[in-house]
Amino acid sequence: MDDLVVELTPLFVVFAAVLGLLIGSFLNVVAWRVPRGESVVNPPSACPNCGHRLLWWENIPVLSFLALRAKCRNCKTPISWRYPLLEAGTSLLFVLVFLHFGLVLELPAYLYLAAIAVALTAIDIDHKRLPDSIVLPSYIVVLALFGVAAIVAGDPANLVRAAIGGAALFTFYFLVAFAYPAGMGFGDVKLSGVLGLALGWVGWGALVIGAFAAFLVGAAVGLVMIALKRGGRKTAIPFGPFMLLGAAIGVGWGEQLAGAYLALMGF
Repeated sequence: MDDLVVELTPLFVVFAAVLGLLIGSFLNVVAWRVPRGESVVNPPSACPNCGHRLLWWENIPVLSFLALRAKCRNCKTPISWRYPLLEAGTSLLFVLVFLHFGLVLELPAYLYLAAIAVALTAIDIDHKRLPDSIVLPSYIVVLALFGVAAIVAGDPANLVRAAIGGAALFTFYFLVAFAYPAGMGFGDVKLSGVLGLALGWVGWGALVIGAFAAFLVGAAVGLVMIALKRGGRKTAIPFGPFMLLGAAIGVGWGEQLAGAYLALMGF
């Protein structure tokens, strides 16, 4: 069975890449419409300048952008490079998630988390908010996907640890926001619980490293901005992307980093 999986890995990688492109195309719609309170399914995609409704061949991820030469076919308004970059980025992220986890029961949960991470990052950068319509349902989706994985595997330990991780990280962020409300919004607090679920499923080391990495990366970016005179100590920077990047570091390398640190300390 393992040999068969290895042989089929290139096929699975291609599938993950194509799935990521399709999901990325949908995430472009999500990132544009959700902050505006619009439906993500109706009306069909159209040029925001002239209202031209896109034909099927104008809606193919990345390829349509290239075929149209980055311009609306009707009014010739330039199309932002952000659209194909987000699609390609989601595709790459899906491939990396698959290569890290392989064909495991929890893979759908982490692919879902990768998708909302892309949407939330784009929205938080543009609007400095993390919409409840994306974050709050994610608790149900992630818990359900992890629950199915735990039931099929017949081992509830990971699910219990994920639940504890979600509660712990939510509590930590809640206390930080309560102590310093000017420095952290409640949208970050709500997102922390979802990320805690993802980190807790992997392990305690991943949870600690993921939580710490968010603040470390945020501080590093802040210092770079100050050094480049692109901002000051009081410049507002959306923290959601740092939380998501920190969680990715925790999921990907948290257990190894925590183990190396404990070994260095002699534990």
